Amino acid sequence: MRAALLNTGTELLLGDVHDAHLAFIAREILPFGLRFEERRTVGDTEAIRHALAELFPSCEILFVTGGLGPTGDDITREMVADLLALELRQSPELLASLRQRLRVRGIRWNINPRIQSPHLFLLPGPPRELQPMFRAFVAPILRSIVPASVLVERRLYKIADKGESLVEEAIGDRVLAIQGIELGYCARPGEVDVRIVGKSKAIEQADAVIRSTLGSSIFSAADETLEQVIVKLLTQRNQTLAVAESCTGGLVANRITNVPGASEVFLAGYVCYSNQAKINMLDVDAQLIEKHGAVSEQVARALAEHARECARSDDALATTGVAGPGGGSPDKPVGTVYIALAASDETIVKKLFFPTDRETFKQIATQAALELLRRKLLDSAPIHSEPTSTDVPILAWS
Repeated sequence: MRAALLNTGTELLLGDVHDAHLAFIAREILPFGLRFEERRTVGDTEAIRHALAELFPSCEILFVTGGLGPTGDDITREMVADLLALELRQSPELLASLRQRLRVRGIRWNINPRIQSPHLFLLPGPPRELQPMFRAFVAPILRSIVPASVLVERRLYKIADKGESLVEEAIGDRVLAIQGIELGYCARPGEVDVRIVGKSKAIEQADAVIRSTLGSSIFSAADETLEQVIVKLLTQRNQTLAVAESCTGGLVANRITNVPGASEVFLAGYVCYSNQAKINMLDVDAQLIEKHGAVSEQVARALAEHARECARSDDALATTGVAGPGGGSPDKPVGTVYIALAASDETIVKKLFFPTDRETFKQIATQAALELLRRKLLDSAPIHSEPTSTDVPILAWS
């Protein structure tokens, strides 16, 4: 069935608002065997009418977002009514019922899912309204109109210790040899996502190949972030964490504390950006810094061990590096980072190299730190692999 998406809203074309609808709706309709063949974005003008006139006759399912509100630029209703030669009218009964329900808190609104055309869906613009409405009312309708024979599954595997080309080299040919499987990759700083789409039997075959080949390199098959996995592992093991950050500037702590329930496992974060802060906050020996430099194995080790001691945590991570664009040297070029993990039985220090821009460096470095902790929590040694020149740098253990 041919599906298309029409987003309306001048604010989208001006760049004032990010379009979150394409990714959300595309994910939601995929299990029904539906994919967008076209997506358009138009402003709150007559362009809506023209887009509807072109898309509606050629689509079996058309989703239209935005323009359903009370202001003068909300004109989607009028445009659709004109296209379908329908009259817009207010229902006194529904209006009275709505006013009555607004007086009562916590009531559930029951919407009649019957629609004029089973293949045209008008959805509100704000994601906080669109998403629950889609799942509660649109998905059941799709389930009733889409043949069961086209239903497919989608699975996602997240990996943080290999680059995209290494992942493809490991699994690509074997997975694509399975009939009816679609395989895709998405690389982002410090992470590669592997996506498979297909019927149930083919999915199970591909899943077995991916899991047996990549093993513990997969940090999530449930669309979780690495920090969510870390908080879950710490909680399951009844362990606590502290961090001492220099070059990452608090980003590790920020990511951990973005996870609900982090307060049960995260004890403290120290942002020791300057040399003096390292000395004052965590009692790092000034002579150690003078002798080896702030970006060194010795200082990274001291930061992690002292953070663990000060916070009285089970584990502590530390980062110190050269984010750039300046500050590098022949021995420690821009992109060099030391990551340390202090645990009850040992302290691990890794020297990594991520020659990229400053923001991406911080993202990859925090990902590497969290992956090092995940490996320790799983009691599994890190994979020793160097990314190829075509890879996004992931973890290049020295």
